[in-house]
Amino acid sequence: MFARDIGIDLGTANVLIHVKGRGIVLNEPSVVAIDKNTNRVLAVGEEARRMVGRTPGNIVAIRPLKDGVIADFDVTEAMLKHFINKLNVKGFLSKPRILICCPTNITSVEQKAIKEAAEKSGGKKIYLEEEPKVAAIGAGMDIFQPSGNLVVDIGGGTTDVAVLSMGDIVTASSIKMAGDKFDSEILNYIKKQYKLLIGERTAENIKITIGTVFPDSRSEEMEIRGRDMVSGLPRTISVKSDEIERALRESVTVIVQAAKSVLERTPPELSADIIDRGVILTGGGALLHGIDMLLAEELKVPVLIAENPMDCVAIGTGIMLDNIDRLPRRKIG
Repeated sequence: MFARDIGIDLGTANVLIHVKGRGIVLNEPSVVAIDKNTNRVLAVGEEARRMVGRTPGNIVAIRPLKDGVIADFDVTEAMLKHFINKLNVKGFLSKPRILICCPTNITSVEQKAIKEAAEKSGGKKIYLEEEPKVAAIGAGMDIFQPSGNLVVDIGGGTTDVAVLSMGDIVTASSIKMAGDKFDSEILNYIKKQYKLLIGERTAENIKITIGTVFPDSRSEEMEIRGRDMVSGLPRTISVKSDEIERALRESVTVIVQAAKSVLERTPPELSADIIDRGVILTGGGALLHGIDMLLAEELKVPVLIAENPMDCVAIGTGIMLDNIDRLPRRKIG
């Protein structure tokens, strides 16, 4: 029994794992619940996510990745170990080769941390690839031709914008503005506007259910519950889509500016290709209502959302695993 190669999309919000020959076999939140008194891991993934904001004092639900990089090394290692063991991909005598994705502008120290965490969780050879490149492959773009492709990958912690040609990144930008930041903007807006405290889960729910970033493109309403800051008692209020658009306006402008700055640094021949081919949106943030319309209006090029934006990176790792022997080994640290 030989070990199977695996591809990991190590995201700030979710971890997706693709096993060669089996496809995407795991998609769980990047959350670990730990007992502070004993440092014991109590739950990982979906089970731990359900505990966020709902645990007694001695149990903490930790998100070990922040802004696309490892914030807590030991917890990340424990999380990866748990997921890899759960999949049963190790061979009788062999360990799997692992391909992991990372944001474009992370430092060599951060790269080394990701590599070490993967090694300690049971990987033999570790390959690191840049997220937008893998996302573009997963979205079905042919990035190995001498023509320009622009991909905007909006994840939980980072947004990566990259122009790809001949199988590599020509110009790129990675910013710490993505899904998590949108949630905290909504949370702060409700707090300021209504003097109501809500949790991260509620904020995310608002974003998905009624949120939009394109003015006047959605008019829905939703009831939310939270704790009144004045009386300290539970209270229910109603929020509308246009309020969420106002709350997210500033954050989304940062993503638009990042895309513009990448286009400004792109060679003119490749820019001409992008007008023909358009921009591909990947990552969970691509599902945010109106983001495609906003980018199309601001960048003056067609914008398309990938078929399964959440899974693009994981699908891309699968395609790259099939050609793993042809991949250049990136020197790390």
